[in-house]
Amino acid sequence: MSRQSTPSFAGFPRETAKFLAELAENNEREWFKENKHRYESHVLEPALDFINTMEPRIEKISPHFTAIAKRTGGSLMRVYRDTRFSKNKTPYKTNIGIHFRHELGRDVHAPGFYLHVQPKNCFVGTGISRPDSSALAAIRSRIDEKPGVWKRARDSKRFVEQFYLRGEQLKRPPRGYSADHPYIEDLKRKDFIAIAEFPIGRIRSKDLPDEVAARYATAKPLMRFLCAALAIPF
Repeated sequence: MSRQSTPSFAGFPRETAKFLAELAENNEREWFKENKHRYESHVLEPALDFINTMEPRIEKISPHFTAIAKRTGGSLMRVYRDTRFSKNKTPYKTNIGIHFRHELGRDVHAPGFYLHVQPKNCFVGTGISRPDSSALAAIRSRIDEKPGVWKRARDSKRFVEQFYLRGEQLKRPPRGYSADHPYIEDLKRKDFIAIAEFPIGRIRSKDLPDEVAARYATAKPLMRFLCAALAIPF
């Protein structure tokens, strides 16, 4: 359910980038506690307004992806880092992460549309990050079985003008595929993520939702391909 009946986004304030930069320099619980009011007003609230405004735009792109404007458990990713299995013990993320994931997905590894805001690293993302072994096998099988569909999704003029594919790859061909397979570089992918970068100044624009939604729409063939591979609706 939307946070308000009339979605409205005025742009992230100028202070958003400043707060994120200062958090990167003071990534400590005491500092965050003293500055939590700034996080609430400069990061949390405008991020929820953005998600709320994106809801009808995501619905238009695909009714099977969700835009949930909640402080926790929705499209806004937690600021608190999970440090249990990481050598990096800093407690907070120094970026804003927003993930409009598939309705059947439970976490960030589900197919989804993504927005990343960080002072020196802002981008729109689409695709699937670190799929589990069965999902990865299904995507590779579909590339092998439907190479023409994959090529059209990967190489369409509008898509390549805006996005580039990023993510980890195997050093050797995956089991069952020969090194001379015409799509071996794609089959070696462990992530299927497309990235479109933009300058941080754009986050202050009230037009950001329209701009982001337009990028997402350009990536629809890729997302449709991935969903078909995973046998989930697009």
